[in-house]
Amino acid sequence: MSEEAATVAHIDLALVDECLERFFAVSSTRAARYGRPPEELWRVLREASMGGKRFRPRMVLTAYAGLGGADAHAAANVGAAYELLHTALVVHDDVIDRDWSRRGQPNVAGSFRDTGTTGGLPLPTAEHRGMSAAVIAGDLALAAAPRFIDASGVTGDRRARLLELLDEAVFASAAGEMTDVDFALGVMPTVDEVLGMERAKTSVYSFESPLQSGAVLAGAPEPVVAALGAFGREVGIAYQIVDDLLGVFGDEATTGKSVLGDLREGKRTMLIAHAATTDRWPDIAPHLGDPTLSEERAAELRATLVTCGARAAAETRIAEHAALARAELAGLPYDLADRLEGLVTELVERAR
Repeated sequence: MSEEAATVAHIDLALVDECLERFFAVSSTRAARYGRPPEELWRVLREASMGGKRFRPRMVLTAYAGLGGADAHAAANVGAAYELLHTALVVHDDVIDRDWSRRGQPNVAGSFRDTGTTGGLPLPTAEHRGMSAAVIAGDLALAAAPRFIDASGVTGDRRARLLELLDEAVFASAAGEMTDVDFALGVMPTVDEVLGMERAKTSVYSFESPLQSGAVLAGAPEPVVAALGAFGREVGIAYQIVDDLLGVFGDEATTGKSVLGDLREGKRTMLIAHAATTDRWPDIAPHLGDPTLSEERAAELRATLVTCGARAAAETRIAEHAALARAELAGLPYDLADRLEGLVTELVERAR
């Protein structure tokens, strides 16, 4: 990406924060009319939206700036739509997983549980309060995300297309989440079934739709929009496999993610789906999903995942999907293709 385009993208990311701050300020003022509990809900939801890397808005702005877009206000609002959608999905995902914290801090559910126990509620009641608050907070963020498309000032067919892309992101993520829930309860899925679920759950709203939205906003022709969708699909799948690798083999100090969580949960990842097809599966299955799994036993499971070929298979698929993503860059403008090539390298390098 040229220095000028990179500067535009940097400024716009700051504008995304401004859009979100205005939204939460207005919403908090509205909530205050209804009393302290809803006002507190909006305060905690705002905190949940802070501190992220603004990855989804970055996808919007990368495509938009790389295709010559110059309306910073419009781009920032479209980026904010995907950031608020991300907040909603994360809050709901924590409810589904019955998690009370995220990256070492209380999440929405955990915050309301903790204030409940501090206020004298028995733990089961406080936990119900926390989960209820998280469902409501996620619903509010989900319902509000499309409002940022309207705030962008875009009208006509372009507005309709942006709303269609955002809707598909929500629809696909819900489908992937439901599939993920069922995977945890049923027979072991195949590798391709796991990757299909992860693509629907995360890749569409994190890569495909934001990149395509940036292109639509910039007025790009449909072949470019389609190429960005295909690029987003492949790089998103690679990203998820990398994420699954880091969830077992990563450095906690670097990633901020526990390397015990996925194993203790028995999460159906590509690593596990591949291992289930090997003769080492009987050594893995009895310990997978054990909430008390020790560091020592986890180290043995990691070693087995290496010797059975699961780690190598995952690394091979990362390389394959990265190559497919790069193949989609051929017909894109140089500045955009160069920036997206760097993105592929950045995401793949996380696994090293």
